[in-house]
Amino acid sequence: MENTEIERILVFIETFFRQSGSHGLDHTLRVTRLCVEIGKTEGADMQILIPAALFHDVARPLEKETGIPHEQEGARIAEEYLRSNGCNENRIRAIVHAIRSHRYSTGTKPETPEAKILCDADKLDAMGAIGIARTFMQAGEHGDGIEGATAHIHEKLLKLRELMHTGTAKEMAGERHALLQRFADALKDETVNSGDVYLWDQFTS
Repeated sequence: MENTEIERILVFIETFFRQSGSHGLDHTLRVTRLCVEIGKTEGADMQILIPAALFHDVARPLEKETGIPHEQEGARIAEEYLRSNGCNENRIRAIVHAIRSHRYSTGTKPETPEAKILCDADKLDAMGAIGIARTFMQAGEHGDGIEGATAHIHEKLLKLRELMHTGTAKEMAGERHALLQRFADALKDETVNSGDVYLWDQFTS
């Protein structure tokens, strides 16, 4: 894929990210980098994979306002952009499918190698040190505290390793999962009994 095409897409998608956050432009760029790394090993079609990665969260900032799932709206935005720029229809369909199926909690399953890689890369960015940082950013965005972030780690993030599609992503997920588990264990040790009312007596005695 030519750098000029990537640069044009970047200029376009940047207009959608008005502010940073747990799903900001930096997340998109990390996921794209992971897609390239995994895709080279897995033999993916970069003509499909890179645009899909760049567009995968383009509608995230709009989801709260419109109520439309970002994977659906993002696929529509990508399709419209790519078609207006003369992209091959078969390639458009493959890119749109990858975007629609990248969100593991939805019913659309990734069927192509590129879709599976994008799904894996998106999950990998929710693990490890980056995943921890993003979890607490997201908790703050939703008005939650440590308790909410901790619940998200246990209910979702610690399950991601088993949901990887590609062998390359499974290997990469191992180290990130281990770090996430160590953090969850340490957080549990440090917060045990911290919310109990009886501790107030120790502070005032």
